[in-house]
Amino acid sequence: MSYEPIPLEFDLLPELEMHARAASFLSALKKRRSTRFYSNKPVSRDLIEAAVRSAATAPSGANKQPWRFVAVSSAALKHRIRVEAEKEERESYESRMSDEWISALKALGTDWHKEFLETVPWIVVCFAEVYELDGDLKIKNYYVQESCGIACGLFIAAVHNMGLATLTHTPSPMGFLGEILGRPKNERPFMLFPVGYPADDATVPSITKKPIQEVLIWK
Repeated sequence: MSYEPIPLEFDLLPELEMHARAASFLSALKKRRSTRFYSNKPVSRDLIEAAVRSAATAPSGANKQPWRFVAVSSAALKHRIRVEAEKEERESYESRMSDEWISALKALGTDWHKEFLETVPWIVVCFAEVYELDGDLKIKNYYVQESCGIACGLFIAAVHNMGLATLTHTPSPMGFLGEILGRPKNERPFMLFPVGYPADDATVPSITKKPIQEVLIWK
C-alpha cells in the first residue's frame, strides 16, 4: 500500500496562546488520579466511543494501528472478568511476586481484590494485534507494544478530559480476557481500564510525582 502525500493541516499559534494551552493542559493532567473506587452511575456509550476515537488517533508502526478496544457493559461479562482477574491476582500476590514488589504495592494500598471491575459501568480492554490475518496468511505488525502504549496513554487523557476516572489494570497473565471476550488468536490483551465516575467517598494514595529535574535532562 502506498499513501499519496497531502498538505499538513497545522495551526500556527501565537506563542502566548501556546504557553496558555500548555499550562491549561498540565493543570488538568495534574488532577488526574488512578482510583479503585467507582460509582455505578451510568456513562453514555457515546463518551466511551469518543475516548476510543481519541486513542485511535495515536501514531503507530507503519500505520498498522494494531489496537482493538473492547468495551464491556454486560454485568455477566464484568462478573466473569472480575472472577478470573482476582484468581490470577491472588495467585500472583501469594506465589508469583517478589517480597520487594509486594512491599512496593502495599505502600499504595493495593491487593488482589478487584471489586471495581463489577461496580464500574464500563470495562474497556485494549488488545494488541500481534499480526494481521489474511485467511491463513500472517502479516507482520510493527512496534505493536509501543503503538498500543501510546494509544492507551491517549485513552487515559481523553477519559480524564471528559470528566471520568479510570485505572490501568494488567492482571498477569491476561489470557482469560481473550477467551471471555471472544477475541481471535492474533490478538493479545494489553491493558484493562475500568471507566466511570469515582465514588462519592473515593480515595487515592497520597503520592507525589518526581520533580522535573529528575525526569528532564537538558544537553
